[in-house]
Amino acid sequence: MGRGRQKAKQTKVARELKYYSPETDYAQLERELAGGSALDTKDGTSHDAYAQWDWDGEDPDEASRPA
Repeated sequence: MGRGRQKAKQTKVARELKYYSPETDYAQLERELAGGSALDTKDGTSHDAYAQWDWDGEDPDEASRPA
């Protein structure tokens, strides 16, 4: 592909990205701003990858480090 065609394609993609506006999920935004996780679902369950672990607030790496 020549430089002219490549530049035209990049310009076309940039224009599409500039004017693309996805549908805003205001309920999701409200949950996020209210302190809910962005991974919370509509049924109230969480898909947080770390939710299954009991976290006591201590860093396990710090306990094994010498002082």
